[in-house]
Amino acid sequence: MSLPLNGADNRGFVRECFLLGGTISDPNRSYHLEFILDKERAEKLVQVLHGFDLKPRQTPREKLQRVYVKEAAEIADILNIMTAHKALFEFENARVEKDIRNNLNRKVNSETANMNKTISAALVQISAIQLIDEKAGLNFLEKSLEEVARLRLAHENASLEEIGAMLVPPIGKSGVNHRLRKIIEIAEGLKGDGTSD
Repeated sequence: MSLPLNGADNRGFVRECFLLGGTISDPNRSYHLEFILDKERAEKLVQVLHGFDLKPRQTPREKLQRVYVKEAAEIADILNIMTAHKALFEFENARVEKDIRNNLNRKVNSETANMNKTISAALVQISAIQLIDEKAGLNFLEKSLEEVARLRLAHENASLEEIGAMLVPPIGKSGVNHRLRKIIEIAEGLKGDGTSD
């Protein structure tokens, strides 16, 4: 079997190989296009695809050979080579939808993790402030810490930026975080020395 010429003959050969033993997976699940062919045709297909700057893999499968690609861009290129424009359009649509869905899931997971971290930190801060209030009263704290402590108690769900914006004069997130860390240290000290009202 002689190697087809470049251009239309090569495109026709790839299309013929796909009709003989090609499958493509659902792009919503995974990216996989493969050809199950006799050894001579498989080797020729690999050469033809190399001519299109593609890098298919080839493995034996019983008495046949499997030629496959797993990259979405390469699958799209092969569909284009075969002039399977409708399939290419559907594949690209599914690919875009999958990418959007994956990006959205990553964003939601990241925001959920950040929210959980923020809630956990706020609970630790509130617990420390309540302990200081019970043991010594909030006026035990220096004025800058007392202001932050009272705002945190009054606005349990507020972010550090929001608490900082409520102060007069306003301070940034890192300044609020620094003050809350000091409050937690003071609470730990009160917890340790057994001070009571």
